[in-house]
Amino acid sequence: MPKTLNPNRVKMHRNYTVEEVASLLLVHKNTVRAWIKDGLPVCDERRPTLVLGTQLRAYLQEKRRSRKRKCRIDEMYCMSCRSPKRPAGDMVDLAPVSASAHRLMGLCPTCGSLMNRFASDTSLKRIKDNLDVRIPKALQHIGKSNLFPVNSDFS
Repeated sequence: MPKTLNPNRVKMHRNYTVEEVASLLLVHKNTVRAWIKDGLPVCDERRPTLVLGTQLRAYLQEKRRSRKRKCRIDEMYCMSCRSPKRPAGDMVDLAPVSASAHRLMGLCPTCGSLMNRFASDTSLKRIKDNLDVRIPKALQHIGKSNLFPVNSDFS
């Protein structure tokens, strides 16, 4: 069963029964009936219950739109808490992904889980004004290190 429903699978100019909607979107038919009770419009009250494709697609798009949570420039989305939050201590680590894209990593102040956010060069300048962005030092290459590895025979 998919986590997110794809409204584009619904054909606009077609009528669907409850069972057809369930098999098309890979959900249980009781889920479709719950959508009808929740406000999904049907053609009429007679059996079989028919749903217009345009109304089904609009209903699914509206459900998807209502679940979206927009993050401010100083916030990151926590997948555990399911809400946008400022990172703990207002600190984030920066990891470059490409020449113009960067990955920011911070900890959720509520649950302590790792939060991620991708930022471009232009948005990174605005983020640095609000958060303490740290670039972690890369580990030194083993050939250039003056310390011997733990499993070494050297003393």
